[in-house]
Amino acid sequence: MKIKSFVFIGGDKRQLYAAKATQSEGYKVYICGFDKLNEDWGIEKCSIKNATELGDCFVLPMPLTKDGVSLNAPFSNESMLIKEMAASFAARRVFCSMKNKLTAMEPQWAGADIYDYSVREEFAIANAVPSAEGAIEVAMREYPGTVHGSRCLVAGFGRIGKVLAKMLNGLGAEVVVAARKRADLALIFALGYKSMEMSELIACPKPDLVFNTAPALIFGAKILAKVCRDAVVIDLASAPGGVDFDAAKRLGVRTIHALSLPGKVAPKSSGEIIKTTIFNMLEEDEQ
Repeated sequence: MKIKSFVFIGGDKRQLYAAKATQSEGYKVYICGFDKLNEDWGIEKCSIKNATELGDCFVLPMPLTKDGVSLNAPFSNESMLIKEMAASFAARRVFCSMKNKLTAMEPQWAGADIYDYSVREEFAIANAVPSAEGAIEVAMREYPGTVHGSRCLVAGFGRIGKVLAKMLNGLGAEVVVAARKRADLALIFALGYKSMEMSELIACPKPDLVFNTAPALIFGAKILAKVCRDAVVIDLASAPGGVDFDAAKRLGVRTIHALSLPGKVAPKSSGEIIKTTIFNMLEEDEQ
């Protein structure tokens, strides 16, 4: 590629591993917004003021922001306001997540050449593995029994649901998968899991572990009342999630909204996925 240098601005250890993986390919890499980092990652640091002078490509974090005002940069000593950064990145090549939110927060960002790596299909598929592993890690930590032999309900048979059902089955769990589409229900059956239409969840035998992957309110009070007393409900859907958390609290059902699992449980793999996706986009852009 014609690109020679990258600047990774803000983010958590996923961005550091993405920077490290990029550097290993022979590119010059800088990191910005990692002042609090005590470990030596062997990557040169730079300030936000001189970042645009050093890089050909700029990589913003995932998630882009947590407060809707500043860049998500937990290792930075200072707040990096997204609006104030906009003018510096005009006509620059920027890779980010939440592109629509970025341009909505400050119209000047629209002047940059922006690519959203988080909406790529290969990114989503690759991240299903650490998401599923992270969900099982949460279950093993929070559920008083073993996953082996437990009754597991997986709601949704998208990317994460498919990988999660396979892993749970491999651990010896009794897996029931709920889905809406007839094609998904047929595939669930063909793969050897028990299938159930989403509309019939109220009739599901009391599960020990519930994993929601559907981005819609699925688990209301009536369905939550059907889970076992010691059950754990793990919601993997983006906020606001698919569980009525107020109802769960009233019913005494233990719920966990497990967000951003790839970055928490597998930052190395997640960072390498970010790097690979960005490289794919750059190669396609230069063809």
